[in-house]
Amino acid sequence: MTRNLNIAIASGVVLCLDQITKAWALAALEDRIIDLVWTLRLRLVYNTGFAFSTGSGLGPVLALVALVIVGVLWSSRRRVQGIWGAMGLGGIIGGALGNLADRVFRGAAWGRGAVVDFIDLQWWPIFNVADASITIGLVMVLFHLYRSERRGSRASEETPG
Repeated sequence: MTRNLNIAIASGVVLCLDQITKAWALAALEDRIIDLVWTLRLRLVYNTGFAFSTGSGLGPVLALVALVIVGVLWSSRRRVQGIWGAMGLGGIIGGALGNLADRVFRGAAWGRGAVVDFIDLQWWPIFNVADASITIGLVMVLFHLYRSERRGSRASEETPG
């Protein structure tokens, strides 16, 4: 029960933070670019595709794929143990839901909306909080699985066969 709650809370926090920052970006960056530090700047763009703006025009398919991915991730939550694994999985689910919300609610028809991106490093594709949460969450889950696997293999080596 606690694992499910941790994953749900992490997902909800990421989803809310993503949508709040996108609302801010839509209001504040419509007609300007904000330079922050080094190459980091905030610049509003719309992405109708997926990673690196590939697949433009496939919005309804991408929305359906995102729904399936969220369902698969939620059903696999039993495999994730510990707070870091739960937070990572929650970050992935929340990020997927954040970008899905853009596709569903920011367009003229279901799945035809564009994802709002605004974090621009100028040497990497422009992204948003949802994208960052998916990436960080994936690293957290993979690290958690790696550590779990190492613990399991160590335990089997120590047990006489």
